Formats: sequence, C-alpha cells, structure tokens
Amino acid sequence: MSFSSKVKGELSLHLGNGRHCEIAEIAAIVNICGQTAVFGEHFCLKIQTENFVVAKKCFTLLKNTFNIIADVSARSSGRKQVYTVLVKNFSEAETILKATGLLYAEDGQLKLKKRIYSPVVSSVCCRRAYIRGAFISVGSVNDPEKNYHMEFVLSDMFSAEQLRDLINSFGLDAKVVERKEHYVVYLKEGEQIVDLLNIMEAPLALMDLENVRIVKEMRNDINRKVNCETANLNKVVGAAVKQLEDIEYIEEKIGLSSLPEQLEEIARLRLEYPDKSLKELGSFLSTPVGKSGVNHRLRKISSIAEALREGKGEVE
Repeated sequence: MSFSSKVKGELSLHLGNGRHCEIAEIAAIVNICGQTAVFGEHFCLKIQTENFVVAKKCFTLLKNTFNIIADVSARSSGRKQVYTVLVKNFSEAETILKATGLLYAEDGQLKLKKRIYSPVVSSVCCRRAYIRGAFISVGSVNDPEKNYHMEFVLSDMFSAEQLRDLINSFGLDAKVVERKEHYVVYLKEGEQIVDLLNIMEAPLALMDLENVRIVKEMRNDINRKVNCETANLNKVVGAAVKQLEDIEYIEEKIGLSSLPEQLEEIARLRLEYPDKSLKELGSFLSTPVGKSGVNHRLRKISSIAEALREGKGEVE
C-alpha cells in the first residue's frame, strides 16, 4: 500500500468534531466529485469517484449527518473501477446541496454550484474537515522516503485557487500550477506537509512522515560532515604532497643544508613524517612551535622552491 493510500485510509475513519464538520467534509466531496443528474422528473445528486475510500466515506457521512441512505454502485471503465454514490430522492438531494451551500437556481432549474461556501468553512474545525474531504477526493502525497510532495488535482482554476487560499489560511504556502487540463494545488516542503497532515487530523501518517524526516535529516547531516571532513582531509593531503615536492626539489637542487637552520629542521621533519599534521610537526621541533609557526616556515620553503624553479637560486 502506498503512503498516499495509508493517509486516505486513516482520514476515511475520521468523522470530524460535529455535524457542522461532517457537512463541511461532504461539501468538499460533493464540490469536487459531485454532479446533478435527472432521475425521473426530478434531479438527483451523483458522486463519482475511482477511489472506493471516497465512496465509502461519502456514504457514511450522508448516513450520519442527514440519515440519508444513498445507493452505491460500481462499474468497470477500462482498467479502472468507477464508484457511484447516488441520492435519488429529490428532497434529500436538495437538503444536502442547501446544507453545503452548493445549490442555486437557473432558468427555473436547481443546479449544483461548484464553490467553497464561506459559511460552511467559517470555523477552524470545519476548514480542517473540508481540506480532509478534498484530500480524500483528489489528493495525493509522495512516499517521504523518496521526496516531499503533496497535491490536490482539480478541474478548474477557480476551485484550485479557493482550495489553495483555504489551506493557506493555516499559515502554509500552497501554490497552484496548471498541468495539462488540470490545476494542481501543491506543497513541496516536508515541514509544511507535516503541518497539513496535522490540520487534516492524520496523526499516524504524520508520525510516519516525521520519523522519515528525522532519519533523512540525520543522514544528510552525517553526509555533510563526512563531505566536509573529506574535503578538509584532501586539502591537508594536497598541501602535504606539495610541501614534500618542494622539499625534495630543494634537496635535489641545492641541498637542505643550504637552508636556514629553522627551515632545514622543519623540512627534514616533514620528510620523516609525511602524514603528520602541522601541529604534530611543531611538537617535534627542538624548540616546539604551534601550527601557525610551522605553516609559516613551510610557506618560506615553498617560496624558495618556486624561486629555484624560476631560476632565482638565492636562499635568504
């Protein structure tokens, strides 16, 4: 089972804090998956989805909130299974659409108005419920082991912008992007996805994602430290190799005994201990000096070697 399916499964079991929250969640499902259809002489309400969890949750919410027993059916469409939740009774369909603020009249006909009706999401708990219903309907979240990405795929820009604004009312930074013929509301930061899981009230999924985030951050931190230490080690090794080359060049050209006493001593120590640090070399001197003192002497040796390479054979 994918991480996204686990989240939806957990959210499908959450029924909100009261009737008002259940209405908000129904509003999200109807707004995204619903449509009106003619049944006999009256219109009916039809919710279609390819996800059984959505159909099951919608059926449960309608029963708990309005005591309406909807018809649920399934049919195959190519390789996909399409589930339909149908409210045939006109007065029951009208009750649902009025409660969710999705009903309007046009040319003497009652129709479904796709929108987020402000009174339905006026309280924080109802906004949470609406986002929960939207995620169950058209949301998905990537496996956090791979990357952080959560999205809601909607059919029109207006609906996408309304949902984005609802999500961002919790201090998040959701964005909308057009993808082919759809509009996608998305979050890409792990911390914000954790926050939205908390908003939708999915504590188990939140805990799973947080555990993955902690492990990934520790792993990244260790990798950064290892890379830093490797870079420093390479730098030290590179410097030591250059020092040895300079010292050997001076030995070949003029002999180390031609160097001033302090430089000769450090040069011979470097040849004897090629893998020791500057601090360690300094402690081996007849008169010990610190890291900076050793570095200063090795720099002088390097300058002498460069001068010799350029044909300036003077040793100061």
